[in-house]
Amino acid sequence: MTTSRVLAPPDRPEAMNWSAENCTLGRAMAVLGEKWTIVVLREVFLGVRRFEDMRVRTGIPRQVLTNRLATLVGHGILRRHPYQVPGERVREEYHLTEKGLDLYPVLAALLAWGDRYLGDPDGPPVTLVHRDCGAAVTVELRCADGHPVSPRATAPRPGPGARPREPDRARRARRSRDGSDADDDGGERRRRR
Repeated sequence: MTTSRVLAPPDRPEAMNWSAENCTLGRAMAVLGEKWTIVVLREVFLGVRRFEDMRVRTGIPRQVLTNRLATLVGHGILRRHPYQVPGERVREEYHLTEKGLDLYPVLAALLAWGDRYLGDPDGPPVTLVHRDCGAAVTVELRCADGHPVSPRATAPRPGPGARPREPDRARRARRSRDGSDADDDGGERRRRR
């Protein structure tokens, strides 16, 4: 079977030629895109690892916190670690996994953006510093050769996992045939009930 491909007119972005169904940014946002998830990660990065401490410090409703922690554990971003205060039952605290630590630049970039555009006149409530020398930590884009790069100096290119975009007709026919719906979260599919 030949797959037809949609080509964007010359005045449209090249991205219009490629499917967004397997977008890893969409998939990441399906895991991280809810406000309380980022707040939980902030707390763990700040060293607040115990459920009750997180709940009291942030005001997150108990069930919401339970759900967000379960999601982050389920995706391998956090892991449970048992602890026991003398005379009390064993409880769990939450530690970052390697996958979780890899989110640090993302949170640092969000923090810098928030400080720049949403901060109070007195300055940021938290600063990030290098433990060894005390200098401020910043997030910077660099190419693989080490050159600093501004957002306007980058160009998106189809990667090895890029798929040509199907015409809307073909996509609707495929969905109708296999009984699935594509979500806006980067390709997750669910069966129709």
